[in-house]
Amino acid sequence: MTPPEHEMPLMEHLGELRRRIIYVLIVFVLALAGGLFAAGPVYDWLIRSGSAQAFQLNAFSFWDGIGIYMKIAMLIGIAVALPFACYQLWKFVSPGLRPQERNATLRYVPYVLLLFVIGAAFAYFIVFPMAIQFTSSVTKSMGLHETYGIAQYFTFMFNIVLPVALLFELPLLIMFLTGIRVLTPMRLRKWRKISYFLLVFVAVVITPPDFISDFLVAIPLLVLYEVSVYMSVVVYRKQLRADEEREAQLRVAPDR
Repeated sequence: MTPPEHEMPLMEHLGELRRRIIYVLIVFVLALAGGLFAAGPVYDWLIRSGSAQAFQLNAFSFWDGIGIYMKIAMLIGIAVALPFACYQLWKFVSPGLRPQERNATLRYVPYVLLLFVIGAAFAYFIVFPMAIQFTSSVTKSMGLHETYGIAQYFTFMFNIVLPVALLFELPLLIMFLTGIRVLTPMRLRKWRKISYFLLVFVAVVITPPDFISDFLVAIPLLVLYEVSVYMSVVVYRKQLRADEEREAQLRVAPDR
């Protein structure tokens, strides 16, 4: 790997990292503030659609309404700030990358929000209804009357939606780490069994304890991992070709 354009002392690296983190926090706070304005329409849509219609939700605390607005705003803030955070990460590591690697890894940033939204949609429309249906059936089988708090409902939902949405970033994360030469397809294949175990464990934790639900969530996560491995192979092969071309140019250059 060619040396970076300019080397920075450790303290300058830490200062640069601190500056990037501050930028991300500023954007997150601004997105959080904007999310508070959007929380109302989002809340109305969530209440009118999906599993919420099956229950009469109640407020058991004076702060429940504010808490729900804050959670919705938090989710919006994360969704907006995540691509910017990835861009700041790229800015931090880009001085140590070759020009081709800089351009290649920068292309991943616009897809961060897209995968987050796809993951959130998968969690909300598929995983969350299964979890609600299972827990509700258990409650009814025990002869209990369902009276849920609005805070409990949304906390349960966000505890499922947010982790799954973040897991859907796995292909981009793997491609980025491969692009900066931290990961290789060989390592990913070597770690396949451990990765499978962790992904299945996550699927079991966030879904009801029945095989069908676990299967419906675990399979997409495992497919995501295999897609990540494949994309890592694509990036890695491009790196090898670029390295070979660079070495060929270096061999030819002295003869001129």
